[in-house]
Amino acid sequence: MDRTPAFIPASEALTDRFGRRIEYLRLSVTDRCDLRCVYCMAERPDFLPKSELLTLEELTTVAETFIRRGIRKIRITGGEPLVRRDVVRLIENLGRHVGSGLDELTLTTNATQLERHANALAMSHLCRINVSLDTLQGDRFARLTRGGDIACTLRGIEAARRAGIGIKINTVALRNENEDEIPAMIEWAHEQGFDLTLIEVMPVGDVGSDRADQFLPLTAIRDRLEQRWTLTDLPDSTGGPARYVRIGETGGRVGFITPLTANFCAGCNRIRMTCTGTLHTCLGHDDDLDLRGALRTGGPGAVDRLIDTAMAIKPEAHDFSIARGGAPAVTRNMARTGG
Repeated sequence: MDRTPAFIPASEALTDRFGRRIEYLRLSVTDRCDLRCVYCMAERPDFLPKSELLTLEELTTVAETFIRRGIRKIRITGGEPLVRRDVVRLIENLGRHVGSGLDELTLTTNATQLERHANALAMSHLCRINVSLDTLQGDRFARLTRGGDIACTLRGIEAARRAGIGIKINTVALRNENEDEIPAMIEWAHEQGFDLTLIEVMPVGDVGSDRADQFLPLTAIRDRLEQRWTLTDLPDSTGGPARYVRIGETGGRVGFITPLTANFCAGCNRIRMTCTGTLHTCLGHDDDLDLRGALRTGGPGAVDRLIDTAMAIKPEAHDFSIARGGAPAVTRNMARTGG
């Protein structure tokens, strides 16, 4: 396989109309998941026919086109990416570009499938994983995921740790659900040597409940944490929207992703592609470009041209807001968009 050159000509580098350098691709491989988290999808979701998904070969071709255009970080997402058959082969293909085009190849997962895939992932140049985990309490986990078994997720995390994969925990802050447990989650993560990032619930897709009932502003959570611990702001970045603090008493880092209380769009470096090849320039807008059609009719050259179009239409900021009884900001759900 050809290696992508580390130097990207200025004429090919991805810069949007606001001068932001786009270097981070979130690449969804499936909309399917083995959990049904209450803030992510409806209890009985309508999954896409498998025939509509890009093949692994097509996903590889599109991803390599993005790498050639200056994408430095790719995150594999879903749904739950590890429920897709042979997804490890895709990760192996893209892992060959780490250090030669890509700085990072990462994965977001609920960890339910990690126990059987951890060793193969560790050998594929996967740099680290983000594990979605909103509670450590078994009964609460089952309720929030609509039937999930926390023991399976914890075994997956331990398998990844043993395999030497870097791990970060992502926790969605949910009003009246897990807000009382957030300090304990932080203490547990830091005891394990993991960073933990808190995320505000986002008004994306219809999940069968009012997002206003779920929304918990992280400004309030930070205030509570500062009453308990010493928080020091850090300049650290992992290439995403999180802003980090160090907790003096635990020694670990906590990230805050705040799409509603502290808009982070000015520094956006991201673009998203769904498992069907639909390119979204912003999580909070319903714009889309059909890379699957372009690839199948015109090959990588046609994909290149649509990527240029994406840079010309990427909005300056999202329009997220949460109001009681209000409609979602976008109709597609997170699992279909790529979490």
